[in-house]
Amino acid sequence: MQSTHPEGIPMEPDPLVESRQRRLAILARAPRQEIETLLETVGGAPPHEALKAPETGTVIVEGRAGGTGRRFNLGEATVTRCVVRLEDGTLGYSYALGRDKTKARLAALIDALAQDAQRGPVIAAGLARLALDQQALRALASRKAAATRVEFFTMVRGEG
Repeated sequence: MQSTHPEGIPMEPDPLVESRQRRLAILARAPRQEIETLLETVGGAPPHEALKAPETGTVIVEGRAGGTGRRFNLGEATVTRCVVRLEDGTLGYSYALGRDKTKARLAALIDALAQDAQRGPVIAAGLARLALDQQALRALASRKAAATRVEFFTMVRGEG
């Protein structure tokens, strides 16, 4: 989906923004242990301060009728968010489903460290591996769901 300027002028997608969106999505779906492992590959948690300490709240989850139709409120989901600043001033953000405040802090640290020229490539490689793992899990879940699919059909009785 292409973004538009407030005056309705189409804007070119920003590769840095898209890259960060992918990174934050991968971190949000990753288990805390995977994030801890990734952080250890770059030397552990660096000195930082929490600008917004991990906090839990709720968001409204929307669904679409038939997957593409009208929007409707499905319910609420618990989300934990965090914002950290490294000693050099780099900011890291995270949002994740659930109440795991440690995961939110670690994911924000990974986001901040991914912006570093030295540690960024190592983190990018780790995130690529996590993305592949997540894709494989989605494919498995999809295959399991497809195996239980029921095809309904109508039989015509009699003629005419």
